[in-house]
Amino acid sequence: MANMFALILAIATLVTGIIWCIDRFKWAPARRAQQAQAQAQTGSSLDDKTLAKVAKQPGWVETAASVFPVLAVVFVVRSFIYEPFQIPSGSMMPTLLIGDFIVVEKFAYGIKDPITQTTLIPTGHPKRGDIAVFKYPKDPSLDYIKRVIGLPGDRVTYDALNKTLTVNPACGSGKACDKALPITYSDVAPSNFIQTFSGFDGNESGNGFWQVPQGETMPGGLRLAARKETLGDVTHNILLVTEAQSQASMYYQQPGQPQASWVVPAGHYFMMGDNRDNSADSRYWGFVPEKNLVGKATAIWMSFEKQEGEWPTGVRLSRIGGIH
Repeated sequence: MANMFALILAIATLVTGIIWCIDRFKWAPARRAQQAQAQAQTGSSLDDKTLAKVAKQPGWVETAASVFPVLAVVFVVRSFIYEPFQIPSGSMMPTLLIGDFIVVEKFAYGIKDPITQTTLIPTGHPKRGDIAVFKYPKDPSLDYIKRVIGLPGDRVTYDALNKTLTVNPACGSGKACDKALPITYSDVAPSNFIQTFSGFDGNESGNGFWQVPQGETMPGGLRLAARKETLGDVTHNILLVTEAQSQASMYYQQPGQPQASWVVPAGHYFMMGDNRDNSADSRYWGFVPEKNLVGKATAIWMSFEKQEGEWPTGVRLSRIGGIH
């Protein structure tokens, strides 16, 4: 859908741009010549209102010419600078909530062709801890958002029982080093979120997430646990379902690697959601090619109180600002 919109916007910009150019450099001069000729034939007696009716600009040309500058600005900004995205699921809670509208820096990981996603000008690469938007590898028509955990060459291991990460950064030889990246965790504590369940099968689930003060309950709901994870020099909050059974049997099995351990191939990245037990991420479907990267999430510009697939019920103005 995102690629289709980009294609439609590109075609609309191109068509209106062609009409604008033809009108500016061919049709408009011809109209002015006809108006000048009419003035000469009438001895310059035509007033402006009457003169405007001579060789009048067609309505469709006027519309296309006036719309083109707007479309051109939108196309350039959306394709190469910033693009708005909506958070549709709870996989990045508590960092990003369902109903958050974010700004994605499109040039963070290279200036790309908006249609083919081919990198035109390299500008940088993802860093561990970045929140990145990318095309879902199994269906590039879908945009996913996750946190960058593993860089090319890293060995990533996830302990599904203790819900902890181990990352061995790549050595100069391209093989995973024995020395692990410093990853620390705070104590597990109750969060402000209660989840109502509808199952999880390795795909983005349709569970409900509700902000409920601690000490209160919700029928059929389970309070999620929270802890801080420090990944190198990046600290962020994560959510856990402490009662959840291990999903390791559903993890993507990389050939030649033990279960729940992956070596990130060159030109690829390992992504995970902050809502660790409610995120369909690289643990389940593998790695994200660099060509699939869309940009880096940088800010929340609007936030609506809502559940997945439902209409908003309010506005969360306090969430507007940078992503932490």
